[in-house]
Amino acid sequence: MLKRKIYKQIEDFYKCHSNKALMITGARQVGKSYIIEKYAKEHYSSFIRIDFIENPEYIALFDNVTSATDVLLKLSAIFGDKMIPMKTIIFFDEVQECKELITQIKYLVSEGSYTYILSGSLLGTVMNDIRSIPVGYLQILTMYPLDFEEFAIANGVGENIFDMLESAFNSLTPIDDFIHKKLLSLFELYLIVGGMPAVVSSFISTKNLKFVLDTQKMIIELYKRDISKYDKENKLYLNNIFDLIPSELNAKNKRFILKKLNENAKLSIYLNSFLWLKNAGVAISVFNANEAKVPLVLSKSSNLFKLFLNDVGLLAALYGEGIQLKLLSGELNINHGAIYENFAATELTAHGFIPYYFNSKKIGEVDFLVESEGKVVPIEIKSGKDYYRHSAIDNMLECKNYDIEKALIFCNGNIEKKDKVVYYPIYMLSLIRKKDISEDIIVETDFSALKE
Repeated sequence: MLKRKIYKQIEDFYKCHSNKALMITGARQVGKSYIIEKYAKEHYSSFIRIDFIENPEYIALFDNVTSATDVLLKLSAIFGDKMIPMKTIIFFDEVQECKELITQIKYLVSEGSYTYILSGSLLGTVMNDIRSIPVGYLQILTMYPLDFEEFAIANGVGENIFDMLESAFNSLTPIDDFIHKKLLSLFELYLIVGGMPAVVSSFISTKNLKFVLDTQKMIIELYKRDISKYDKENKLYLNNIFDLIPSELNAKNKRFILKKLNENAKLSIYLNSFLWLKNAGVAISVFNANEAKVPLVLSKSSNLFKLFLNDVGLLAALYGEGIQLKLLSGELNINHGAIYENFAATELTAHGFIPYYFNSKKIGEVDFLVESEGKVVPIEIKSGKDYYRHSAIDNMLECKNYDIEKALIFCNGNIEKKDKVVYYPIYMLSLIRKKDISEDIIVETDFSALKE
């Protein structure tokens, strides 16, 4: 059984929002249905699952309905005694196949007899076709593959180890050398296995990397079938882009070069295909920011971006057979940098950040920029031994126009601080988290002077 952080988010949601529905979205095979069923069966007397892919006939339940009563009457005809008011949670699975449900969920929620939870893949690619998103009645959570911490716990690492790591992270105390080496070995394994639940479960039960690769290939083929099924008009472009992700990340600047797709390619032709892969959760796009200032979105360059895969293990699988053992043995002819950066992109995204990268002739290229507590934090990912060399970071820290307080280098070394640069072990990226606003922000207003 894999422990997932999103489980607590689901619990917290229903504690605070009994009058809303929750929709879990994310890429295929990240474990949405599993975690929803686990929550539902542990918190409700009765659980009903309606899967619109396995049972497409259920789509007709939402045809020509005029009220929640109409839908509930049809559901009661199918599920009978399982429809227990105030004790039943109804799970609508694969709702991208029944977009009308998303429009009508507010009526079911308002009726109030049952709790509703939804899941869907590829929802980002079909939302534009939905007539009305029920704001105020439906909240969306995005689920990702297992991050490194979840992977470590699944492999038997105690949660107390991560408590210790967090303490060391904040106090800048070096990690015990034995623990540090063990976690680096586990991290190398994560680069191969990744965080797809089926792949992780396969590894834990067999310890066989061949079975891991077989499962990864099945997921990749599933993604390609989705491309053909849901975007028939652009599937050729999509498949080309998907297949080029490994080689583009292996290139010197890791940016997408459209001429590799087509000599006469223009961004406008392929933009929808890039967006489809991003919105489907298959890929993560990291755009260039021209300035290291908040908010970063204001300096975003829409035509300059890097494209990462949504799971570092799938990236390793796309690089071809044999790379697993090469990664484990630390062969120098493998471009660890591309794989390390893909790990960083997935980890930062899963933890709530929108990462950017920076590149200028004057300063150089910085792997990632993120916003944290109202400030820009530059992040460099180093896979080799020369992690003290980071001229672009140094140049950015010296730039008075940006006023950067600190930079983070994630590498294979231990915790260390030199002036404004902090060095952390690469596995400590799991401790970089977006801080939510936890307290109410009350603004006292008095506009009475404008009354007359």
